[in-house]
Amino acid sequence: MTAHIDLRGVYPALTTPFATDGSIDFETLRANARRVEAAGVDGVVPVGSTGESATLTHDEHVAVVEAVVDAVDDVPVIAGAGSNNTREALALGERSIEAGADALLLISPYYNKPEQRGLVSHYETLAAEIDAPQIVYNVPSRTGRNIDPDTAVALAERENVVGFKAASGDLAQIAEIIERTRDEAFAVLSGDDALTLPICSMGGRGTISVVANVEPERTTAMVGAALAGDYETARAIHHELGELNRALFWETNPIPVKEAMHVRGHHAPTLRSPLGRLAPEYRDDLAAVLDDLDDFERERYDDPGDDAGRVPEVDP
Repeated sequence: MTAHIDLRGVYPALTTPFATDGSIDFETLRANARRVEAAGVDGVVPVGSTGESATLTHDEHVAVVEAVVDAVDDVPVIAGAGSNNTREALALGERSIEAGADALLLISPYYNKPEQRGLVSHYETLAAEIDAPQIVYNVPSRTGRNIDPDTAVALAERENVVGFKAASGDLAQIAEIIERTRDEAFAVLSGDDALTLPICSMGGRGTISVVANVEPERTTAMVGAALAGDYETARAIHHELGELNRALFWETNPIPVKEAMHVRGHHAPTLRSPLGRLAPEYRDDLAAVLDDLDDFERERYDDPGDDAGRVPEVDP
């Protein structure tokens, strides 16, 4: 029987820290997982696109999942485990669950561009063979193939297909999927930080987020406010984060977010080839965006004591 997972809230798509020699910095990885958990996120997502899964070996992939599972206490771990090869996705998904992951995030097959019937077959095979909650991940800008609403709705009928990460940028399509699945135990989550608020306003249940690596408190406050119907607060935080959301995509993700993590002192900006560090002409501008957020936070509080640097808590 597939374990239940209530997808609602903020799930940072964790970066994978690397040492200067390119090896995984597991100590820093665990520290970052603990940091965002302490900030109030609802779960963590290692080894997705932001975690540079494309340049990890399968053994490294599983080791990252194990490290994150070991680091967090009370939030679910949703492991990225997709592939453009159904057999490979099966093997990686099974190993990720054995490593302790609570659920899987499954990017749609990329490069070989299957037809919609091929996508359905791929995901139905994974659902039938892996007894764990699974989230379908649609990001056509990376995969070259969109998951159509009819396909998403058909997959939502599977008991252990519990969610859909929407990163198509097409709000009309996302709205249709929410509309057609809203009466089911199926969560549509934003996969685009700039669209998290509008997606929540249409009935989405949260976000698998890049910006939450850098600003977990603000992101959880925004989503918490939106899900509680407090759109005045949610809009204010959405606009506070707007410039950073745009900056984190000045170059291919996760290049800018790794630079932002470096500026904030969380880990080195090292990436694995063929990705490289953020171009020098962007670095000062990104640091300025982060400084502006810090300045705004300092101005929020009259007394900079223990509460400095935190957004006000929002009731769930």
